[in-house]
Amino acid sequence: MKSISVDELAALGENAVVLDVREEDEFAEARVEGARNVPLSRLTTSLGDVPAAHPVHVMCAAGGRSAQAASFLEGQGFDVVNVLGGINEWYRAGHPITTPAGTAKR
Repeated sequence: MKSISVDELAALGENAVVLDVREEDEFAEARVEGARNVPLSRLTTSLGDVPAAHPVHVMCAAGGRSAQAASFLEGQGFDVVNVLGGINEWYRAGHPITTPAGTAKR
């Protein structure tokens, strides 16, 4: 499985396609701008919601769920890249997140 750091993902800019596999309540709390949410708990029944872009960068909170999702999606023929460290590392590295209050940056 291919992997990428949060800094490498940020360097790709807004054209990078991000799939966030955290649960909906987690996604509502904080997310990468433009990310699409398909929770891991629904992934097997929601393949039609996975972006058809190449590649899809899969993110979760810390990297565990995204690794599971990326492995599954790869087996389904998707071109995926796991984002190491997830949104927690994204935020720690100073990249912006969208929250209910607007955009935040550490």
